[in-house]
Amino acid sequence: MAKSSVKGEESMAVASKSSLDLRRDEALAEQSIAPPPDPEVTTKGKRRYMTAAYKARILRQADACTKSGEIGALLRREGLYSSHLTTWRKIRDEGLAPQKRGRKADPDTAVRHENAKLQRENIRLIEKLRHAELIIDVQKKVASLLGNPLPETSVLAETR
Repeated sequence: MAKSSVKGEESMAVASKSSLDLRRDEALAEQSIAPPPDPEVTTKGKRRYMTAAYKARILRQADACTKSGEIGALLRREGLYSSHLTTWRKIRDEGLAPQKRGRKADPDTAVRHENAKLQRENIRLIEKLRHAELIIDVQKKVASLLGNPLPETSVLAETR
């Protein structure tokens, strides 16, 4: 019986040791756990912009790939899709220049600007014509006072 009691003590020592190890491991695990990620969702993601030089470099690297799986590795490394390569190759083969970014020019805006410019010029010229008519009227009155009357004609009537 003495042997069995010694065995029981050893098993209890092993059991208590393992529970101490477990508690220590749990304490270490609690310390090393990172705080939970922020559950806040961003309102709008940032759009990626890839320059023409970047696209050309990626296409050169993709064209240089000869082994199976190299293009896939390139795409994963750069965070791209195969459709990017397809589109970029099509643009390169057609020889199209990269598109300008931003809003497209509104053709009506150019017409409106030209119309406003012409209206301002028209108003300026009408004022200049009125000024010229006043000067001509004064000259007629001076001529009639001096005894040399000028014929009655209106510059505005002639232009209409």
